Amino acid sequence: MARLGINPARGKYSEYKPARVTVAMLIYIPHLEGYFRNRLEVLKLSLGSLFKNTSLPYDLFIFDNGSCSEVVDYLRQLRDNGDIQYLLLSDKNIGKIGALKVMFNALPGELVAYSDDDILFYPGWLEAHIDVLEKFPQAGMVSGVPVRNASKHAMQTLQRFESEASHVVSVIHERRIPDEWERDWAISTGRDPDQHLADSKNELDIVVKVEDGEAIAGANHFQFVSPKCVIVKALPNEWSGKLMGHMVELDEAVDNLGYLRLSTTQRYTRHIGNAISEELANEIKAMGLEAVTTVLPSLARRKHWLLSIPGARRLLKGIYDWLFNILHHI
Repeated sequence: MARLGINPARGKYSEYKPARVTVAMLIYIPHLEGYFRNRLEVLKLSLGSLFKNTSLPYDLFIFDNGSCSEVVDYLRQLRDNGDIQYLLLSDKNIGKIGALKVMFNALPGELVAYSDDDILFYPGWLEAHIDVLEKFPQAGMVSGVPVRNASKHAMQTLQRFESEASHVVSVIHERRIPDEWERDWAISTGRDPDQHLADSKNELDIVVKVEDGEAIAGANHFQFVSPKCVIVKALPNEWSGKLMGHMVELDEAVDNLGYLRLSTTQRYTRHIGNAISEELANEIKAMGLEAVTTVLPSLARRKHWLLSIPGARRLLKGIYDWLFNILHHI
């Protein structure tokens, strides 16, 4: 075997040292039609708010889970500009939990700041998450916005924590999360906001307090900061192949490991969804960001008459999934 010269990297060292925090974003935008037609603009807004409102040192790790060429080209441009430190491209969708298994094990940072690709970041978001982690050493997952239904599962550790509370630590049940935040979350996830507020009108939030801080019980698996050593342990061993799912199980695994799931008491992040409402577009402009999408009218729309037919939603959903599989070969 012939060899030409000696590898010029031999005996040399890289000056790079990973930041304490690796911001990790999972992206899946397979095309720009139908449900996904505004998703590239939403992604640009999410990353724009991340770049503008993250003041602590971090590395950005992007895992693209089989997106279309327009999205991949955009990500490559950001990588080439130095905005993305790690860009991992999958040629197919390997499922959300599968992607997290690959991503979280590869991250170099001590802390993982994870988000889906449709999250808005407000100023000071990362500092606020780290502050909760430092004030609550028992915390294994901290989110930047409390959502009321996030405290309905994976609560064993909190219950034990509450039973052992002392004068230094207290757990209070009260109405704390503003209805406005719950309404925003309902709209961004396709729920009827009025029905959501009506269904939860009698529910109380769980506020966990220590001497110098407080947090709200429950974390959201669409966005959180976690010690890497915790979140890696919480990942499932098996490879399911499911495109979605296993996220509630991830919450439960963090809880079973004996860690609290908490959220900041103020809103430092926000779920956008697959479109940008007029209200959110105005907020974006106030933050000094450009609304690079076609702004949609209010997302609170009347139910289509077809949905009043018993069983119609299930039938239409089946047809939608069938056509999606045909068109996109999943």
